[in-house]
Amino acid sequence: MTVTEKPINSTVGLQYFDVPPHSCLSLFVTSEAPLSGDLDIRAAFRRTTEGHDEAGELNFSALLKKRGDGKTESQPDVDVWEILRKAPPSEYEKIAFQYGITDLRGMLKRLKRIKKEEKKSTAFLKKLDPAYQVDKGQKIKLMVEVANPDADVKWLKNGQEIQVSGSKYIFEAVGNKRILTINHCSLADDAAYECVVGEEKSFTELFVKEPPILITHPLEDQMVMVGERVEFECEVSEEGATVKWEKDGVELTREETFKYRFKKDGKKQYLIINESTKEDSGHYTVKTNGGVSVAELIVQEKKLEVYQSIADLTVKARDQAVFKCEVSDENVKGIWLKNGKEVVPDERIKISHIGRIHKLTIEDVTPGDEADYSFIPQGFAYNLSAKLQFLEVKIDFVPREEPPKIHLDCLGQSPDTIVVVAGNKLRLDVPISGDPTPTVIWQKVNKKSDLLRSNDDSVTPSENSSDLNTDSKLLFESEGRVRVEKHEDHCVFIIEGAEKEDEGVYRVIVKNPVGEDKADITVKVIDVPDPPEAPKISNIGEDYCTVQWQPPKYDGGQPVLGYILERKKKKSYRWMRLNFDLLKELTYEAKRMIEGVVYEMRIYAVNSIGMSRPSPASQPFMPIAPPSEPTHFTVEDVSDSTVALKWRPPERIGAGGLDGYIVEYCKEGSTEWIPALPGLTERTSALIKDLVTGDKLHFRIKAINLAGESGAAIIKEPITVQEILQRPKIWLPRHLRQTLVKKVGETINIVIPFQGKPRPKIIWTKDGQSLDAKDVGIRNSNTDTILFIRKAELHHSGAYEVTLQIENMTDKVAITIQIIDKPGPPQNIKLTDVWGFNAALEWTPPQDDGNAQILGYTVQKADKKTMEWYTVFDHYRRTNCVVSELIMGNEYFFRVFSENLCGLSETAATTKNPAYIQKTGTTYKPPCYKQHDFSEPPKFTHPLVNRSVIAGYNTTLSCAVRGIPKPKIYWYKNKVDLSGDAKYRMFSKQGVLTLEIRKPTPFDGGFYTCKAVNECGEAEIECKLDVRGNQMSIMHNTNTAVKKQQ
Repeated sequence: MTVTEKPINSTVGLQYFDVPPHSCLSLFVTSEAPLSGDLDIRAAFRRTTEGHDEAGELNFSALLKKRGDGKTESQPDVDVWEILRKAPPSEYEKIAFQYGITDLRGMLKRLKRIKKEEKKSTAFLKKLDPAYQVDKGQKIKLMVEVANPDADVKWLKNGQEIQVSGSKYIFEAVGNKRILTINHCSLADDAAYECVVGEEKSFTELFVKEPPILITHPLEDQMVMVGERVEFECEVSEEGATVKWEKDGVELTREETFKYRFKKDGKKQYLIINESTKEDSGHYTVKTNGGVSVAELIVQEKKLEVYQSIADLTVKARDQAVFKCEVSDENVKGIWLKNGKEVVPDERIKISHIGRIHKLTIEDVTPGDEADYSFIPQGFAYNLSAKLQFLEVKIDFVPREEPPKIHLDCLGQSPDTIVVVAGNKLRLDVPISGDPTPTVIWQKVNKKSDLLRSNDDSVTPSENSSDLNTDSKLLFESEGRVRVEKHEDHCVFIIEGAEKEDEGVYRVIVKNPVGEDKADITVKVIDVPDPPEAPKISNIGEDYCTVQWQPPKYDGGQPVLGYILERKKKKSYRWMRLNFDLLKELTYEAKRMIEGVVYEMRIYAVNSIGMSRPSPASQPFMPIAPPSEPTHFTVEDVSDSTVALKWRPPERIGAGGLDGYIVEYCKEGSTEWIPALPGLTERTSALIKDLVTGDKLHFRIKAINLAGESGAAIIKEPITVQEILQRPKIWLPRHLRQTLVKKVGETINIVIPFQGKPRPKIIWTKDGQSLDAKDVGIRNSNTDTILFIRKAELHHSGAYEVTLQIENMTDKVAITIQIIDKPGPPQNIKLTDVWGFNAALEWTPPQDDGNAQILGYTVQKADKKTMEWYTVFDHYRRTNCVVSELIMGNEYFFRVFSENLCGLSETAATTKNPAYIQKTGTTYKPPCYKQHDFSEPPKFTHPLVNRSVIAGYNTTLSCAVRGIPKPKIYWYKNKVDLSGDAKYRMFSKQGVLTLEIRKPTPFDGGFYTCKAVNECGEAEIECKLDVRGNQMSIMHNTNTAVKKQQ
């Protein structure tokens, strides 16, 4: 990764802001950050042709990206410090949240210490910038330039010298540059740094910025009833991150804690509404500095639906009666009433509630159970009623040899129809009589049904098959789901858990020797409908769509009462109901969706029995809307056959992106709009060609995306296709209004814009002569002319003139170009005099000044023995000098370089003969002194002081000692050596001794002793440390003691 350092401008005035104490902020332009994609902001400032500052026009097309390419555009670095400096104090926290800033107060205090203007340094050619910023986990390079390439530097962090430790810190020395590289920056690297050269220092501040907080699991849409608890949950990339909650664009603040509750659990963030109301419906947004998630909350009034009501029952004595109903809310409770009085359950009467189903079961029915029964759901104005009828079987005395008889209530031409709900039990009691006891045969006469059962062991199918319909099926089994039971005075037909296949006509035949009787009973099984087919989505808009579906293939035997529609986000698992009142139609317009989010729909069918299973989900779809019309649609240029148009993108593009633009024109007086370009264009300008001269045309433009066309932007007045005569005018750039200085070998690229129509004739001259096309390149366009020299030479210097001519109208400008080169060496250097420790030199200016003024000379000397050159004078403007402080007895050569804007000359003028510094002949003998013994035993010059400190805060004990040789130091607590205890740190700097106690507790109180020992003796000093518990600790200890006593 390449690190781009972006120091903050040190000339900006630093001001301390009054910030609330709870706010936290850190700023500065990021000095190193990974860029997404290949976007380079510097590309915006490159010219249309190669060259340097004056080359071509600025081209910002590199910054334009197609919206639909799915890549995230890199945002250019912003100077947060400049934003904060201009913002009022009330906006600080908002800016801090937006840019992920963490430490405002500490940073502003540190910045306040940075000097606005640095004094000129003799040790540093270039100092550290006042501040740098780097993203957490990245690396940063701090670089200075020193005047002496052999100088040693020290790097300090918060006043402590940085030591080499693995690959964390890398020290580099490249020429005059000294570089400190910090790898894998963490929050611990957020500190003040210094570079020290001798007595001079260069300071800077490094700020480590944490990466943006991303939303890894978004919010889910929710639909609840009034009074229910709502909990929005999302997951972010960092634990304990700061997020902002909004409802319909309005921030939810901590002052509203009586209504909303905010909760953090690791990486999860929660917004909780304990008791929801209708006013809580809306769109809820959670924002971090790296992402946004939106979800919708719909709060509906409580409404209960009855999927299955209780039905009337007719039962015989000793039988079982079951009343059952099903409601939409499984949490709703209710009471059962008998003739208006609450039913009290006992051993014979049972009341059950399982999910959405409520049951009242009466065992061994007696005549006293005959009554009106009702179920009332709690909290709703519903009353589900049914009647229990007791069937009393009367047995009349009949004489013997009585023919068999079936005693049903309805025996006629049309068969009885018995309706049973799928899954329920059907029990059909048929009273019979006859003497002798008749034989009972049940058969199902529906040809499409299966053979089921009978229970008469004395009769076989073969004995009676001739008397039955050939399409009928005999029922024999006395056990299982469908069975027949035979009693003396009646027979029972039972179906456990009725199914659709059990529908049909059932025939019961009774026979004895006297005769026979028969009856047909129709059984109809009703059920919930089949699920409809997947709904189809059409007419998709910005936040709405039309949902269409077909009725289910099977309605369950009951008419479909309506439909229930649900939707969910594509990546979610939570379905949200869109209607509480049943939909009677087969279409529905769904609204209140979020543009750009992918949704799915599904449908339920509902009849009197209940609700079907859900249909398959619809095809995923995204609510999108066409963009708004393009803006600033204008005519840029007109010629005899072309019209140049330009515009700006729409103000609102939306989630559908922008596919391009369609440009059309219409002749004046006509209504037919003709496409001006083949297909769509993605540019914001267009040149319409091959137009007829003299036509008056109207132009319009539309923006296109997946949702369709935008409104049209129209130029109100018609445009006449005709060339416009415009006087020639040259717009000379400001930097060309003075002499343009270039070095030999550099590229010259001069762009001169102009205006004029029709296209003017362009003439370039130099010093009144035409230019040589082989030596100088000229390129002309409709709006500018370019002079291009690939490699400048001295002969390219001169006065250039460019002339524009349109018919008899002209305009001209002059440009002066100066090509410079390095000068030649000085001439005639000679050694004029040598005396004492001095030598006098003089020379004449160089013959070749490189086409630029001589700015000065550089004088160097070299000892004849080593011939290593050292600079004596630089930027020296005279042509004579005196070199002093030469060493006696040595011989010196001297050389002089000349200097201009290009730099020093390639070669130097050197003296032919050396300068000899003669010795004076005096011999110096140093005096002989007796060596003094400086040894002394240790002695404390500053004592330890008794201290009383608060527990939990680091504290230090300090004293000062002297002694020669340097004494060895020991620390004791209550006569116990502290050398191996990690809780204590010992420092010794220039005789000042410090003992640091990390976060002391009352246990650390006592007497501390410092002992100094060397070969001349020893000394010790003692103090008392008292550690007081803080308020919180005292309360905690008191509570602990009270609990122990209890």
